[in-house]
Amino acid sequence: MYKRSFIKSLITGFILVMGTGRGFTQISKVWVADKGNGTYQNPIIHADYSDPDAIRVGNDYYMVSSSFNCMPGLPILHSKDLVNWQLINYALKKQEPAAVYDLPQHGKGVWAPCIRYHNNEFYIYYPDPDYGIYMVKTRNPAGDWEKPVLVLPGKGIIDPAPFWGDDGKAYLAVAWAGSRAGVNSLITIFKMDASGTAVTDEGTHVYDGHGKNHTIEGPKFYKRNGYYYIFAPAGGVATGWQLILRSKNIYGPYEEKVVMDQGKTNVNGPHQGALVETQTGEPWFIHFQDKGVYGRVVHLQPMKWVNDWPVIGNDPDQDGKGEPVLTYKKPNIGAVYPIQRPAESDEFNSDKTGLQWQWHANSKIQWSAQIKGSGYLRLFAYPQDKNAINLWNTPNLLLQKLPAPEFTVTTKVRYQVEWETGQGKKAGLLMMGNDYAYLSISKDDQGYKLNTVVCKNAMDGTTEEVTDEKRIKSAEAYLCIKVSAPDARCVFSYSEDGINFTIIGKEFAAKPDKWIGAKVGLFCISAADVRMGGYADFDWFRADK
Repeated sequence: MYKRSFIKSLITGFILVMGTGRGFTQISKVWVADKGNGTYQNPIIHADYSDPDAIRVGNDYYMVSSSFNCMPGLPILHSKDLVNWQLINYALKKQEPAAVYDLPQHGKGVWAPCIRYHNNEFYIYYPDPDYGIYMVKTRNPAGDWEKPVLVLPGKGIIDPAPFWGDDGKAYLAVAWAGSRAGVNSLITIFKMDASGTAVTDEGTHVYDGHGKNHTIEGPKFYKRNGYYYIFAPAGGVATGWQLILRSKNIYGPYEEKVVMDQGKTNVNGPHQGALVETQTGEPWFIHFQDKGVYGRVVHLQPMKWVNDWPVIGNDPDQDGKGEPVLTYKKPNIGAVYPIQRPAESDEFNSDKTGLQWQWHANSKIQWSAQIKGSGYLRLFAYPQDKNAINLWNTPNLLLQKLPAPEFTVTTKVRYQVEWETGQGKKAGLLMMGNDYAYLSISKDDQGYKLNTVVCKNAMDGTTEEVTDEKRIKSAEAYLCIKVSAPDARCVFSYSEDGINFTIIGKEFAAKPDKWIGAKVGLFCISAADVRMGGYADFDWFRADK
């Protein structure tokens, strides 16, 4: 467990490729979009980067996505070719008000954001459906972002998109969440001050989607050839389509046209994303597909302009409405760049966890320690709230997105009991959602043991059920989950030597969380009424086929 340095470097050399720190380059073993022959496959990221928006600045592409209650929030991804992406930062380190977001707020928090580059600064506008529209900005997207500014307060105002005109005037397009605002299916434009920090009027509705384009939301604002364009999804997350509105006047009236839907493909609800133009003048469209337990995965579609209307994807009948492509030639950006994707594995060799990890609420430094040179992540047996029934309201769950339809994750853990107060404490490997399951290690009067635990409908306050128990000889074990397509069926197994694994518990069908897919990761907790102490040292976390 604690023999690090040279041996561990040799073992992990095949996983990590030419990089250091939290933003290292990693070639995935479970999903690669770049086929290496000048073509790519969709999804370009088979992970839950929902509601994506992207821009190009020079030769660099940046993408953001919603993050809801998971923290840090507002992930920043970077690419050189629109196909290979790396997670480089988060714009939001803490959600306010902290008194609310220090506890898990499933489905709340950061909804669909919009990233723009203006006056040599990067801006992200994001909605909190319970508080309003916020803005954060920076000159360096990989560095620190300024604290959020509340641009437009109010409940149910969502999906902001800023627009700065040639005359210097600034506008903000938004949509509405019926759950908070009492209305939806509307696109509204507000005037902003030139700095983009405050709305200056009461707003004007420019499109009403009730009827044939119900649930229109997620507007993105562009201007081309004298037309103002609003790219907006309609029809709902799982079954909708991509709508385009255009007008010569920013306030309309707007013409409308559906430019992409599922067609004859298996890519349901293809919509909500970003128009990006390459250095060579090629237009492309990034969007998501809702894959249930896997979350909203990211697709890249070719695009062309026909009579000043965009056509997205493949249009075999030439009617101006495309359908998603599954494979296609890579964008022409004038160069070839290395294959990469957001990291999945983590050797815990630095002083910080990899960027793929998020907590289920604002983090506390007391939850973990990763001392530089130690070679492991230590999670402390932090006490749950005295009223906790299951893990639904437990904030100190360290989780990451599911990386592919099929994969296996394995971790090596040593569980340490202090002052012989083992009862009521445990650590383990978790598949988290509204239904969740985990494989935990703990200690009682008879010694160390492993348990599989399942909780159904956790949001409703149901209790956990122990489905299996095995005694082990020591405090160290290897824990594993094998996930199978098409619906993320999970089989847990364990090993005491790292070579021979034994299945434990029953097959478990993973389920999504609220507005996000299932997540996989690590935890270490204590009951509220036992003496403090105890921790788990995780040597590594690896994703493989």
